[in-house]
Amino acid sequence: MCGVTSPSGRVERFETVVIGAGQAGLAVGYHLAQQDADFVILDGAAQPGESWRARWDSLRLFTPAKYSSLPEMPFPAPPNHLPDKDEVAAYLTAYATRFELPVRGNASVESLDWDDTRFQLRVGAQRIEADQVVVATGAFTQSIVPDGASRLAPEIVQLTSQEYRNPFGLPPGPVLVVGAGNSGAQIALEVSRFRKVWLAGRDTGYLPRRVLGRDVFDWIWPVISRLPLDTRLGRRITRATGGDALIGIPRQSLPAAGIVRVGRFTGASEGLPICGTEALEPATIIWCTGLKPAHDWIRVAPGTPGLHFVGLQQQRRIVSALVGGVGADAEVVAAAVMGRAGAI
Repeated sequence: MCGVTSPSGRVERFETVVIGAGQAGLAVGYHLAQQDADFVILDGAAQPGESWRARWDSLRLFTPAKYSSLPEMPFPAPPNHLPDKDEVAAYLTAYATRFELPVRGNASVESLDWDDTRFQLRVGAQRIEADQVVVATGAFTQSIVPDGASRLAPEIVQLTSQEYRNPFGLPPGPVLVVGAGNSGAQIALEVSRFRKVWLAGRDTGYLPRRVLGRDVFDWIWPVISRLPLDTRLGRRITRATGGDALIGIPRQSLPAAGIVRVGRFTGASEGLPICGTEALEPATIIWCTGLKPAHDWIRVAPGTPGLHFVGLQQQRRIVSALVGGVGADAEVVAAAVMGRAGAI
């Protein structure tokens, strides 16, 4: 059935509502559209891909374009090109347009409830009812900041990796980047061109950009894109790759750029950050200590029939949260929505 509006004009009803118009929501939307499902995709931003446009200016994917495509639409770039965040955003917008997906922008879902008959979604003053809901709001929406951050001196400017844009927006003085994974290393290298930088955190390992003349993902993508996590090998690879190994950023490039490696952030003393056993005096701290989903608006018990999730980190495969990896999970979720499999 098609979406129904009540006589009051304030209640709409769909068979399926997809929440989020990022790569996960659009991939699910593609598969639902292929089956003529009655659905709508809701997103708080004006157009698909806005969350990518809001990231730091120099952000690039670590997966090449040839491994960064959604179903049935190759990423429009040379195969080994590493797309920047604006290219990804433009691609997602173009994807929704090409497949005429029913994306409704500026429609932030404030709450999701279940009334024992249907799901109830609150979008501003409007209520939307649905038989099934797919939560596709992403794996990396809320920054994780250590508890000790609240005890730091107020004159130290604190930013998360989501809030950082470029070095020119930072106040004068040295910078402490906390978190030595790919995001932290990339930001530290960029900022180190203009000021002193400390990089706090453990060594997460290193993968070269090229192996035997080919991009490293030419070797590992065929395995990680297909291998389910609920296998013995899948669990072993997950443990081995759980440390956010630096991809194409040699360890020696950090000290070569003048970056000083320090121990992990352990708290604050007299308003100063303690990294290892050392008290530092930065003007700015950039927290690159991880991101997590934000699901506090969901007031439905996990496992409720008809409630589905897609795009979570390592949900079914190592690549479940990546642009080029979410399509396989999305197909499974769409099948569940259409009644051919259980919810995931």
